[in-house]
Amino acid sequence: MQFSETSVRDIVSHFALPGTFKSFAPIGCGHINDTLCLTFSDDDGGEKRYILQRINTHVFTKPDQLMKNVVGVTGFLSRILRKNGSDPDRGTLTVFPTKDGALYHRTDAGDCWRVYNFVEDTYTLESIRDPQDFRASGEAFGQFQKLLADYPSDTLFETIPHFHDTASRFNDFRRAVEADTQGRAQAVQSEIGFVMRREADTHVLVDLLRAGELPLRVTHNDTKLNNILFDNKTKRGICVVDLDTVMPGLALYDFGDSIRFGASTAAEDEPDLDKVHFSLELYEAYTRGYLSAAGDSLTEKEIEYLPFSAKLMTLECGMRFLTDYLQGDVYFRTAYPDHNLVRCRTQFALVAQMEKQMPQMQAVTAAIAARIGKDV
Repeated sequence: MQFSETSVRDIVSHFALPGTFKSFAPIGCGHINDTLCLTFSDDDGGEKRYILQRINTHVFTKPDQLMKNVVGVTGFLSRILRKNGSDPDRGTLTVFPTKDGALYHRTDAGDCWRVYNFVEDTYTLESIRDPQDFRASGEAFGQFQKLLADYPSDTLFETIPHFHDTASRFNDFRRAVEADTQGRAQAVQSEIGFVMRREADTHVLVDLLRAGELPLRVTHNDTKLNNILFDNKTKRGICVVDLDTVMPGLALYDFGDSIRFGASTAAEDEPDLDKVHFSLELYEAYTRGYLSAAGDSLTEKEIEYLPFSAKLMTLECGMRFLTDYLQGDVYFRTAYPDHNLVRCRTQFALVAQMEKQMPQMQAVTAAIAARIGKDV
């Protein structure tokens, strides 16, 4: 979407930002929020940049709750980083309030805008160039989990209720099969059967959570590679961004979803399944990075279920694609009629490969955990 200087200047005028507004430019390639980079000049002729972002209130219908989550988590991270001798201005985002002290500005049209600091001298990655990239992303998300280990997760709002409740997702899938509103079920019996045979898997983690065998934690829930800012000099991930989906959940959700998209040799919608392979090398790289940062803050049960979580999050994603296909492609954006069907088949191919390699995944995880003092 295009924005005029007049409209941006008006929005900016509601925030308590030092200096003089100079210019703006679109930044990033997110599919949900609109993001602009603001440039301000100060009295000494220097420049300072900020991030201005419009919250997508069609996806996040309760911006007050969302922003309370964000401010709570970033404030907690800032205090921990400062206590540890790290720079909170680089290690986490900072929310700049409006002149009225609000966490965001709502325009007359109902749009909700917020301002963050711009973390200089960083870059993002859209794809993994080599295993070291994936290991660095594992370190970043592992550090995120460790720093928030003592955060009272039960005080967070669920910005998207039941987001990774896999048993609930399975029930949604079964209802979509039974309703068959688009008359598509008969042609995808193989894919439907694939999910049905794994119903028991969808209960494993949620049952462990309810039994108190897995702790409720702060989870990011969108652990894509491009949600990490990497330092230009060290090449290490220093700041996790895009915190709209921060919610109470299982650390295993974040780990599993990272493996789902990062340890695959093909795109999420690769139609040629011969090109879709699960990479044990990439799994090991991420696990090594993740546990090196988060390992001593995780329980033995959490570490034990890391390999399973990769399979489960991949199954959940494929199940959601298939559910949407059966319902007429109403949730995920598609580029062609069978796009969601292609996506689900790619995920299911990865699930099948993970199942075959599960003993190796478990062995790799146990070996890494043992070296950091968490022998499982």
